[in-house]
Amino acid sequence: MSVHITGMIWARPTSDLEMNGGPAVQPDFIERITLAHEEAGFDRVLAGYWTNAADGFLVLAHAASVAKRIHFLLAHRPGFVSPTLAARKIATLENLTGGRLALHVISGGEDADQRKDGDHASHSERYRRTDEFLEVVQRTWTATEPFDHVGEFYSVEQAWSDVRPIQPKLPVFFGGASDAAIRVAQKYADVYALFGEPLAETAAMLARLRACLPRGRELAFSWSNRPILGATEAEAWDRARHIRERALAKLARAGGSGLIPGGQAVNSQRLVALSQRGEVLDERLWTTMAGVLGGRGNSTALVGTPEQVARSMLRYRELGVSHYILRGWDPLPDAIEYGRELIPLLRELAEAQDRRRLSVPAHTLASRRLDVRQAIDTSLAPSTQG
Repeated sequence: MSVHITGMIWARPTSDLEMNGGPAVQPDFIERITLAHEEAGFDRVLAGYWTNAADGFLVLAHAASVAKRIHFLLAHRPGFVSPTLAARKIATLENLTGGRLALHVISGGEDADQRKDGDHASHSERYRRTDEFLEVVQRTWTATEPFDHVGEFYSVEQAWSDVRPIQPKLPVFFGGASDAAIRVAQKYADVYALFGEPLAETAAMLARLRACLPRGRELAFSWSNRPILGATEAEAWDRARHIRERALAKLARAGGSGLIPGGQAVNSQRLVALSQRGEVLDERLWTTMAGVLGGRGNSTALVGTPEQVARSMLRYRELGVSHYILRGWDPLPDAIEYGRELIPLLRELAEAQDRRRLSVPAHTLASRRLDVRQAIDTSLAPSTQG
C-alpha cells in the first residue's frame, strides 16, 4: 500500500502562532511554499476554503504554473456555485494542471461560518445539497448528450460541458463524522479524510465507514496531523510547550480572553473532548492544541524524534490509512523540515513494513485483525450529529 502525503499552502504566510501580516494575496509566497513542498517530497498540496481568504481555484492555478511535479487538492464548499459551473471550473483547473488535481468536498460544519457567505441551510440540508451537487457535477463530466436535472436544490436544462477532466476519475476527498456525511461519502468519495484522533477512535471510524460501503466498493483513508519534531524526544516536547505558549500569546494579542471555544462541528467537538481526556494519548499524540484552538482544523500533533513520529504514523497505516495530510505550526519551515527529516524515513519504514507483511503467516494477520476489532469494540461510540 503506497504512502501518499499531502501538505497545505496559503496565499500568504498563515499561522496559529503569529499574527498574519502583509497583503492577503502574495504570489511570491504561493510560489515559495508550493515549491518547498514539491522539493520536500510531498505528493500533493491542499488549498483550503475559508470565508475570509483568497480563492483556492486561483491559488492552485498560480501554484501549478510554477510547480510541475506535485499534485493539488482543492477544497470546495457546495452551495455557492451551481454544480454545472463548478464542474467546468474544476475540469478547467484540472486541465491546466495537466491532470494533477483532486477535489476535497467540504459541506460545512459551522452554521455561523456558512452564513458569512450567505448560506442559511441547516446541517442536514447541506449534506443533501452536497449529494445532489456531486451527482450533477459527475454527470456533467460524463454525459454523452445534454441532460436535464430537477432536484431539491438544483434544476438545469440541457446542461453540457465541452471541458472534461483529463483523469478517467478525478479523485474526490470527503470528510465529516456524522451519519449524513458518511451517506454521501459512500456514494462519491475516493478518500475519506479523518482528523488526528487516537488509534482506537480511528479504527472505529474506519470500521464504521467500511460497514456502510456497498459490496465491491473501496475507499482509501487519510489521517491529518501536525507533527512536532526534535533531535531528541525531550527537545520535541520542549518545542511543543513553546508552541502552546506562542499560540496563547497570539490569542492575547488579538484581544482574546483565553482559549477558543469549541466549535459546532462534530469533528471539532471530538478533538476538544480528546484534549479534556488527557494531554497525551497513545504515547505521543499531543491533544493540548485542540483545546487551545477549540478543535478547529487539524489541531493534534505527534511529538517526538522523526523516527518516533514515523513509527507512530505507521501504526495508523496498519489500520488501513494510506494518506496523510500534514502541516506544521510554522508552515513553511516545518514543510522543509518534514522533507528533510520525516518523509524519507516514513517511506523507508513503510517499505520495510510491507516486506514484513509479505512474510507474516496468514493466521498471524488474522490475530492482528482480531486485536483491532477488540479495540474498536471498546472505543467510544461514534456520534450521529455534525
